[in-house]
Amino acid sequence: MNARAAVRSEIGGVERVARELAQGLPRLRPDRYAILRPPTLLAHRAGHAWEQGLLPLAARGARVLLSPANLAPLAHPRNVVVMHDVAALRHPEWYGRGYAAYQRHLLPRLARRALAVITVSRFAREELVETLGVEPERVHVVPGGVEARFSPHADSTPVREAHDIEGPYVLTVGSLIARKNLAVLAPAARRLAESGIELVAAGSGRGYMRPEDAGPVRRLGYVSEENLPGLYAGALALAMPSVYEGFGLPCLEAMASGTPVVASSRAALPETCGDAAVLLDPHDGGAWADALLAAAVDPALRERLSRLGLERAGSFTWDAAARGTDAVIDDLLARRQDAR
Repeated sequence: MNARAAVRSEIGGVERVARELAQGLPRLRPDRYAILRPPTLLAHRAGHAWEQGLLPLAARGARVLLSPANLAPLAHPRNVVVMHDVAALRHPEWYGRGYAAYQRHLLPRLARRALAVITVSRFAREELVETLGVEPERVHVVPGGVEARFSPHADSTPVREAHDIEGPYVLTVGSLIARKNLAVLAPAARRLAESGIELVAAGSGRGYMRPEDAGPVRRLGYVSEENLPGLYAGALALAMPSVYEGFGLPCLEAMASGTPVVASSRAALPETCGDAAVLLDPHDGGAWADALLAAAVDPALRERLSRLGLERAGSFTWDAAARGTDAVIDDLLARRQDAR
């Protein structure tokens, strides 16, 4: 397994999948999986050379090379790639020119040459088939999971102290980039403030993505791994207004924390949330203001969303993600053995 994304210091959805699979697959099948990690300095942009040049040499004896973070070495002849979405091809305006060009060069080639492609939702599968021209039968859906540490009982005191959060708050989680669509929350921030509730955003920017003005939302910056469960559990609600997500892991993490979720009705978010969230047009600022205020203060709505969310999150586990990934590889290895 290519664990380049797993060694990054700041964790987003892609990095979470890489870390969980890097732990879960060797635990599941210690006789099958070996983890190849670059030095931490090569986790980001400088790591492209490691991934395209050194990694194929290190993995030359492997029956399969699993890369869980969209990219893989073109030179390796036996790739299995986890592609989370094709946002950089669908919407290059959200990204830096160099990054979009690199993705446009690599993704179609990797998808067509890979022994198999894994993705995280049916929505993402349809996007990959349509955009990259990969055969539908070679794209397998394996959703992500939720760690047990995300719980209604997580202590919010440390994160409140670390980020100076004194009163009640509604939360949004994700990189501060254009597709997260935080600007639509401006009316909600004002309505919540009238009720003494603060709207806060956890997450940092990414140098290769176009930033977005978060407006009146208070930016907490990157919240550490140890403080993230408490941040979810202490929130009155989670807002997820993104216009494009391949999966939407923060929705499940909030649900597992007992926190009501209000999410966009676009891309994979309806698939991920099911009936356990309020789903809205991502461009209707007034509807977001009404829904988030209700999710924060209406006891009946809060109880219903919390109950449904806990049930929904319980059906997504990282053990199932590891087993699903292993099943794809197991079938692939069996078919290659039969062909020989």
